[in-house]
Amino acid sequence: MANSYETGRLNLPFVGHCTFAKAPICADWDHIDADVAVLGVPNDMGTQWRSGARMGPRGIREASTLFSFGHAGAYDHESDTMYLTRDQVRMVDVGDADIVHTDMEQSHANTQFAVEKIVAAGAMPLVLGGDHSIHIPVMAAFKGKGPIHILHVDAHLDFVDERHGVRYGHGSPLRRSSELDDVVGMTQIGIRNVSSSNRSDYDAARKAGSDILSVRQVRRLGVDGVMDRIPACENYYITIDIDGFDPSIAPGTGTPSHGGFLYYEVVEIIQALAKRSKGRIIGMDLCEVAPPYDPTGITSILAAQVLLNGIGFIFKARADSRSA
Repeated sequence: MANSYETGRLNLPFVGHCTFAKAPICADWDHIDADVAVLGVPNDMGTQWRSGARMGPRGIREASTLFSFGHAGAYDHESDTMYLTRDQVRMVDVGDADIVHTDMEQSHANTQFAVEKIVAAGAMPLVLGGDHSIHIPVMAAFKGKGPIHILHVDAHLDFVDERHGVRYGHGSPLRRSSELDDVVGMTQIGIRNVSSSNRSDYDAARKAGSDILSVRQVRRLGVDGVMDRIPACENYYITIDIDGFDPSIAPGTGTPSHGGFLYYEVVEIIQALAKRSKGRIIGMDLCEVAPPYDPTGITSILAAQVLLNGIGFIFKARADSRSA
């Protein structure tokens, strides 16, 4: 007898609609009925060097189909655990925020509007960038949802205040987030090497409540040591720049920086944060995937794999807490 998941269409990765994880489409943002709503923000007008991250949402969506065979969940043999089952998490893909070319202000406003719709529906936003400037309107959409502690994975501090009048580019998202009343602290990991930030930016970040750790410091601390550094908070938000990973596994980005994280180093920290008995992960974004610089597609695959595992960890932990 065929298994239950073999009774319908085979639905291989290259067949059908290319939504994130082949999730159902929800085009009506006033009627989002899901635990997770995936939003693309194909905006790379905030880049200071190589553009291309506007193609990130499409690249990540396509890569995500690799992990979406419809087997009613993902089994992890190391922990003997099923993740991403239908009873744990319902996910929809709501399409993209509308980007108006050359108009960063309107594009950010459109992004904030889209995330506000997701939050109002009670779903968790899973946002696909776009360059890291898109984190600014995403966080603005959480007004009144604090306190929020941000876990930031990146090679760069992203704490520039203003540069020739530019305050909303991809060098400033964590500075702008730190100015929000609902954001009470940040843990910034992976920060390293020659960066866009100077000492005054680091001083300002620490003054704003940031704990800054390089890749080497994270490795010395280990997962438990990093978790000891992340303070207790009612809500956590995760923002990931793909250049936080080493370019040997994530070459498709505008500003690669050698000496970055490997896959499990980031995934295990997300998993540990998701398992906290107090505190809830309320949103995630992943930015700066630029498919034009990676003909192999491994950067998009990495992004999709990190996000799908993250969603699996978060909602398995929520299911466990409900049954406890």
